Amino acid sequence: PHHFSKIGDCQNVESYFLAVFETPEEYSLGEDNAYLSETIDYYKGSFSRDSLAVKGGFNVAAIISPLRADPEKCPKNTSPLDCELETWNPSIALISLEEWWEDRPAEDYANYMRIAVDDAISKGVLPILATRAGNTPKVMALNAAIAQVAYENDIPLWNFWLAIQPLPSHGLSPDGFHLTFARNFFDDPLRMQSAWPWRNLTALQTLHAVRVGLESTTP
Repeated sequence: PHHFSKIGDCQNVESYFLAVFETPEEYSLGEDNAYLSETIDYYKGSFSRDSLAVKGGFNVAAIISPLRADPEKCPKNTSPLDCELETWNPSIALISLEEWWEDRPAEDYANYMRIAVDDAISKGVLPILATRAGNTPKVMALNAAIAQVAYENDIPLWNFWLAIQPLPSHGLSPDGFHLTFARNFFDDPLRMQSAWPWRNLTALQTLHAVRVGLESTTP
């Protein structure tokens, strides 16, 4: 129950995503978010874990393909998703995937995501699905597909897209893909004009909300 796993592409690598919460001097929650310290303590060790299902270029098809697993760390014929879940044995999996083939429809993305969600649930892991950054018609279609899969399975949706809409350029660098960067001091208004602090903060808020919800429903 004290483990969660990160599943995804380059926007989930531990050097940028969540690992900061293992190093107190590298972040500040601020007064409004002080309540999140309980969740940081609860999941200590998971934030900085180098997930076996996170790699630059991974998409939702890659995480369920045995061909994309690390052959030095994963058993033969095991997908990156299965390898991570079986190795770390988490109760929760944050699934966040920005990468996708430009010429493939959103329904293909949804169908692969359904396989990943079914796989996690079959192992007793609660998936949390994340929406993507960006405002192109392609991204909006994929976000609708992600929300649909979350709705179908009655699982949490982390709406990261919504969180960064008020930011300058909607939190995106000039290339329209990478997130704007600042350090994770959530009580610094200037830093909170960038997307990466919001990515880490809203992911932590999501983990907290799900943890509290699970505890309140556990017999």
